[in-house]
Amino acid sequence: MNAQAITSTATSSKAFVVFVCVLAALAGLMFGLDIGVISGASQFIQAEYKVSDHTIEWIVSSMMFGAAVGALAAGWLSGHLGRKRSLVLGAILFVIGSLLSGFAWSPETLIAARVVLGLAIGIASFTAPLYLAEVAPEHIRGAMISTYQLMITIGIFVAFLSDTAFSYNGAWRWMLGIIAIPGALFLLGVLFLPDSPRWLLMRGRRDEAIDVLQRLRGDRAVVARETADIEEQLKTPQRGWHLFAENRNFRRSVWLGVLLQLMQQFTGMNVVMYYAPRIFKEMGYDTSAQMWFTALVGLTNVLATFIAIALIDRWGRKPILYTGFTVMAVGLGVVGTMMHNGIHDHSAQIFTVTMLLIFIVGFAMSAGPLIWTLCSEIQPLKGRDFGIGVSTFTNWICNMIVGFTFLSLLNSIGNAGTFWMYAALNAVFILLTFWLIPETKGVTLEQIERNLLNGKRLREIGR
Repeated sequence: MNAQAITSTATSSKAFVVFVCVLAALAGLMFGLDIGVISGASQFIQAEYKVSDHTIEWIVSSMMFGAAVGALAAGWLSGHLGRKRSLVLGAILFVIGSLLSGFAWSPETLIAARVVLGLAIGIASFTAPLYLAEVAPEHIRGAMISTYQLMITIGIFVAFLSDTAFSYNGAWRWMLGIIAIPGALFLLGVLFLPDSPRWLLMRGRRDEAIDVLQRLRGDRAVVARETADIEEQLKTPQRGWHLFAENRNFRRSVWLGVLLQLMQQFTGMNVVMYYAPRIFKEMGYDTSAQMWFTALVGLTNVLATFIAIALIDRWGRKPILYTGFTVMAVGLGVVGTMMHNGIHDHSAQIFTVTMLLIFIVGFAMSAGPLIWTLCSEIQPLKGRDFGIGVSTFTNWICNMIVGFTFLSLLNSIGNAGTFWMYAALNAVFILLTFWLIPETKGVTLEQIERNLLNGKRLREIGR
């Protein structure tokens, strides 16, 4: 093959792999749409059905229950059906859940529809990053997985904008139902994705795996080397539950993953994502302003995510977490104080909104993306699937608890008390980061695993 043909093949393969990765990353867009869409709709649902805050909490949190179940099932599905078919199943459930939400004839129907949506998101949130890690070449793998996280924030922002547009007519059914359209487009796109070469090798379909890798890499030498690497890695079987039962050091990494996800969810970020219009209502804004400020929350979340992408491999994990938790503690503490003292004029309103946005920046630049990174880095190879599965399940359970309790907290301890509570939790997380969280910047996964299994303290396994 001449040089021109080799260059053409390499260019074609690069374009194909970027196309495949971006298309798979759109699963994150579905994830974000589902998180964001309920925020603007809930006040109109409450008005139409004349239900209590407690019922609204059920409607909001039912999605997270479905996602927890979906995340538990996703490991089995991705192993037996394959990554591609699991994404197809997730997309189908997403479309069904969206349409059922739009046509819901009772609060109970809406709760059921949200559980279906949750199943879709639970499957996608486990499978999409796994698929991306297996098809992306090493030099762009981090960027492609970060693209998935970015798509989540874009999906939330787009959902907030859509909610704002439909809010003028109170059309909550359109808010919930219209996301079936991008869901259907994603479903069509996923059908054209290739199967994961790693999964094909796991199933003994070596020739098909090599064909897919050739399309993705375009270099026979690279394909041969990567095939050999995957086959060598597959000789190490996953034995997560047995390792968890037998090995104290592995149990430490699993519980650290659980703690990390608990820390992420109890920052209070998803309180803002799910109930932003209600929060702005408590600040004294009318419905139109509530919706536009909610959209601003989504935009801030998107833009601040780029800070994490830029700094994660320059500053390291712990400095960014220290900064983020401090910013979040201060932001929510000030919001709580303003609500305690009373927001009596426009300047006080703007100041309070600004502090809430600063809180959003603190989360999006730190705990949002970094917790997922750390959870994948601290688990040893033999138990990685088990460890990440447990931490992902924890994420959704904690997410559900946050969504299910916020309005009850407002009604019991008040606006100020609720925000002060979350501010205090963020302050505690600064201390937990110091005591327990390792710095993993520039350290190989093999070194982290060796330190963990040799019994080093958790905060030192990245040294």
